[in-house]
Order: sequence, then C-alpha cells, then structure tokens
Amino acid sequence: MSEPQGFEALQSLSSNPQPDAASREPKIDAQGRAYATGKRKNAIAKVWIKPGKGKITINGRDQEIYFARPVLRMMIAQPLEVTDRLGQFDVIVSVEGSGLSGQAGAIRHGLSKALTYYEPGLRPVLKPHGFLTRDSRVVERKKYGKAKARRSFQFSKR
Repeated sequence: MSEPQGFEALQSLSSNPQPDAASREPKIDAQGRAYATGKRKNAIAKVWIKPGKGKITINGRDQEIYFARPVLRMMIAQPLEVTDRLGQFDVIVSVEGSGLSGQAGAIRHGLSKALTYYEPGLRPVLKPHGFLTRDSRVVERKKYGKAKARRSFQFSKR
C-alpha cells in the first residue's frame, strides 16, 4: 500500500480547509442588518443594509441631496445593480473624511462588503468587478524644498 505523496499528503494534513462562499454564514445583527466599513482615500464609510424598499440615506440625508452629481449616485448603486438587488435593501450610511468622490468610493466599498456579509453567495459576483478590493491610493505627502509632493520651484540661472 502506498502513502499519498506530494500535494495529496499536504491536503490530508490540513486541519481546517478553507470554506467556500456557499458554506459561509451570514453576519446579521439582532435588528436584521449587515454592517461593513468601506474606505477610499481618507474617507471612511460605515454602512448598514437591511431588507427594504431601496432607500439610501447618507449622514441622515437622502442620497439625491448629499450627492448632487449623478455619477456619484451611479457609483454607489453599482454593487446593487451587478447583484440584481436594486430596490431590495435600505442602506444607511455614516461617512466622513476626504471629498465627495472619495466618500462615494468608500460607500461603494462598504456596501459591497455588507452585501457579502448579508448574502455570502454574492461574493463571486462582486469580486471580479473589483468592488471588494480596497483602493489603497492616497495623496502623496509634500516634501520640504518642493512646491508640492514632486513639483520643484521654478529654476532661474541668475
């Protein structure tokens, strides 16, 4: 009788195999909500989702009032559109830091994570679109002896 060798032997030694998306359990609180934090630039968004009529509230205001630009509202709705959940969840958001564009990106990131916590089966749908990836790009700091981060002062021979 032959012992398993190579990769098969390593797999048999594994104590806790990785759970796939279908076997993950939803993370839902006592009020029936899923919570996630999203980040983009210097913005941090705390996102709660619960079943509802599709109302999105940001810092106590309606999304049309908070984000006047349609591009930013479209950006927030992308995870719901991709997963065909538009109009099925009420979204409550508390966001701070950065500008409106960074805040919209943070909300999209947090909403995507909250959807995967509520329905773990949605992870394979959201992952290829990059909604679960934290965009780690931030503004480069200003250096001394420079006008900005990299821009030098105007040079004059005189």
